[in-house]
Amino acid sequence: MILHLAETGSTSDWIRANADNLRDGQWVRADRQTAGRGRMGRAWRMPEGNLAMSGLIRPQPGEGNPAELGFVAALALHDLAGSLLDPALLQLKWPNDVLLAGAKMSGILLEREGDVLILGVGVNLAEAPMLPDRPTAALADFGVAADAAAFGERLAESFAKRRAQWRGEGFEAIRTDWLARAHAVGTALWATGPEGRIEGRFAGIAADGALLLDAAGGRRHVIHAGDIWGAPPPREDG
Repeated sequence: MILHLAETGSTSDWIRANADNLRDGQWVRADRQTAGRGRMGRAWRMPEGNLAMSGLIRPQPGEGNPAELGFVAALALHDLAGSLLDPALLQLKWPNDVLLAGAKMSGILLEREGDVLILGVGVNLAEAPMLPDRPTAALADFGVAADAAAFGERLAESFAKRRAQWRGEGFEAIRTDWLARAHAVGTALWATGPEGRIEGRFAGIAADGALLLDAAGGRRHVIHAGDIWGAPPPREDG
C-alpha cells in the first residue's frame, strides 16, 4: 500500500526522515510537493494532478549495482505509460527519462541514504510545467486522463515486476529491454557534463550503464554523468 500525504516538501525527504521505520518497497505519494527536486539539484515543479512519489529500497540478495535501478524504474514507467497510449509515442533517454512525443514527461531521481536507496518519481499526468531548456509533455495532452493515486499504485506494481526481472536475470536483460525503447543506435546526440560539451552518435550503453557516444575521428566517449540532448543545447554565452 502506498502511504498518502496531502502535502510535503519532498516525498524523498519524507522517506529519508522516516527510513528506519519503513520496509523495503514502501512507497509514499503526495498531492502537493513544496520542495521537489530533480537530477543535479534542479527544482521539480508539480502542478495539481501530477504524480509525485518515492519508494524505499533495501538492497536484496541477488541484486546488482544499485545504480542500475534508475534504468529499472524508467522501464517500469515506460511499461505503464505504454499501456495507456501508443507506445510508439514513448522513448527512453539516458539515463532515466521517459519522453512523450520527444518531450520530457517524467523525472526519476535515485539517491543513497546509508544502507538504503530512495527512488523519487515525478510524472506529468495532468499538466506539463514549462522548462527553459527543453520541451515538456503530459499524458493529458494526448487524451489520457490518469488519476494520480491509481497511476501510482500501478507504477509501484510495474516497478516490482521489473525489479524482479533485474534480480532474476541481471542487468543485461534490463539493458536489452531499455535499448529497445531508446534512441536508435547512430542517433546524433549532445552531452553536457564534467567534460564540457560532447557531440557524437549514440552507440548504446555499456555493461555498467554508462552512455556510449561515438565522436568524429573514431573516438568513443564513455559518459557516466551529464545531460543528454537530441539537438544542440542552448549555449551558455547565449
